Amino acid sequence: MTVLTETKGPVLTIRLNRPEKKNAISLAMYEAMTAALKAATDDSAVRVAVIRGGDDFSAGNDVADFLAGGGEAGLTPIVDFLDALSGFPKPLVAGVRGAAIGIGTTLLLHCDVVLATPSARFALPFVQLGLVPEAASSLLLPAAVGRLKASWWLLTGEGFDAEAARDAGLITRLIAETTLEMELDAVAARLAALPPAAIRRTKALLREPQEAAVREAMTREVEAFGAQLKSAEAKEAFTAFLEKRKPDFSRFE
Repeated sequence: MTVLTETKGPVLTIRLNRPEKKNAISLAMYEAMTAALKAATDDSAVRVAVIRGGDDFSAGNDVADFLAGGGEAGLTPIVDFLDALSGFPKPLVAGVRGAAIGIGTTLLLHCDVVLATPSARFALPFVQLGLVPEAASSLLLPAAVGRLKASWWLLTGEGFDAEAARDAGLITRLIAETTLEMELDAVAARLAALPPAAIRRTKALLREPQEAAVREAMTREVEAFGAQLKSAEAKEAFTAFLEKRKPDFSRFE
């Protein structure tokens, strides 16, 4: 299975399990993660959710699977996942090593604690694919790291390392490669031991000032994303990606 879920006591673990594709996320994987988050939302016994990868957190969307799913029509599982992620009312923890590309980075903006190892590498290559940001990252990333840094990362798609992510405020702490899993367990246990109603209400209070703006940003991004998917720019970018060549945007205005 490409997404493994396990509930152990009060902690739900969602583990991306597609190492041969660096955990590139297929539409079926989005559906599985959405179902897990929704079930955990309704299960009073679950107090914390943890998203984990393996040697790589996620290489982003599986482009071939996305195109096979109908392109714009295939946005529904992604939108459903982002709704479940952004609305998850309990503490959400992520552990990152290796690649965290595209949504592998933007989903972290909806987590409450992010631990990463020195091997973590981040990038937001939406423009390079002829697309626009998602997951309300056009709103949340500037708020988290500052407008100029967010602009650079989103406009150029330039990658950055774990230290840069930590210094910018994108991750909570850097953790040694060998202790990441243990540290994730410890953080989850610590959060799960706290008063559940108080922690949910605190998360709600932290999120409330931006809640409406996040929904609006997601709506705008999905509309722009869908429009760009139909564009000649995106067609050239995706074709070049699948053909493993450099795209040529020189003829576009």
